Amino acid sequence: MKNIFEKEITNDVIKRINNLSATTNPTWGKMSVSQMLAHCAVSYEMVFTEKYPKPNAFTKWILKMIVKNIVVSEKPYAKNGRTASQFIIADDKEFEVEKKNLVDYIIKTQELGETHFEGKESNSFGKLTAVEWNNSFYKHLDHHLTQFGV
Repeated sequence: MKNIFEKEITNDVIKRINNLSATTNPTWGKMSVSQMLAHCAVSYEMVFTEKYPKPNAFTKWILKMIVKNIVVSEKPYAKNGRTASQFIIADDKEFEVEKKNLVDYIIKTQELGETHFEGKESNSFGKLTAVEWNNSFYKHLDHHLTQFGV
């Protein structure tokens, strides 16, 4: 798995994002490119904002037992997989706004670095290692950028 905390990898991901346009269509799935950018930003919003409520103890336990390994492992996501409700973007989004927002989060994450994320608490899964954070960030971005052909 590529390391999103490395500047070279971050720059490569941003280059892929910059190859998108407001009219880029997916090779699978139903989201528009603007919705996809907003969808990818949710992972970062859960880390850097209070926008999403934390799950209760029972839900968090279920997420840790069933979902965590899918998200933090190196195994790629399947096409058209199920999406958690917080990640569903149903309304129209402004392409340039969503693109800037996502790129800013990616840069912030890279600049904070692995040591910032080592042992950092996830809303859904409890404490994660820097490797698990990397896998969750990079794998999700790569999955959706591939979905849109970049």
